Amino acid sequence: MTHLLHVAASPRGAASESLALASTFLDAYAEAHPEREITHRDLWDGTLPAFGPPAAEAKMAVFAGAQPSGEGAAAWAAATAEFRRFDAADEYLFSVPMWNAGVPYVLKQLIDVISQPGLVFGFDPEHGYRGLLRGKRAVVVYTSAVYGDGRGPAFGRDFQATFFTDWLHWAGIADVEEIHFRPNLATADAATARQAAHARARDLGKTW
Repeated sequence: MTHLLHVAASPRGAASESLALASTFLDAYAEAHPEREITHRDLWDGTLPAFGPPAAEAKMAVFAGAQPSGEGAAAWAAATAEFRRFDAADEYLFSVPMWNAGVPYVLKQLIDVISQPGLVFGFDPEHGYRGLLRGKRAVVVYTSAVYGDGRGPAFGRDFQATFFTDWLHWAGIADVEEIHFRPNLATADAATARQAAHARARDLGKTW
């Protein structure tokens, strides 16, 4: 059975534009594909492991071909468990609001926790990195209150989509679709852009 995991990076609940778009996508997706499994990962539920000194030590030990020990072993086990939960999905939906030109820190935390050697990536000294999340695909909802394509630097810069879509490709997920609603606050006609974004989310959910 195909399994889609929705990874929610917004803490704003019913007030979240990214979560609203994700809901539109999921409603259409579930109707078009009733046989597929859908699960949710709320990155704000307090269960995401920390990535501190023991985890960093464990990562470098594994990178060097050694076995983590002590606190590092426990941190490695937590990171591996989080990765297994993520890797169990065949498809992903990410709801990603822009925070300070980038992504919410909990999404970066997820990336730091699961981006481990032998799990998300392999490395060869001659050829460099190799993404291991092959055969998967993703839809990403990108929203921002002020930033928008074609606006000057006074309205911010995009280190949101440029960072996260690049990470997906780096991890081996080459099939990526994006839904953009940017800007959704500092604009004279948010309603029209909102309608267009929800129409794309609905159409993509039906046909993806």
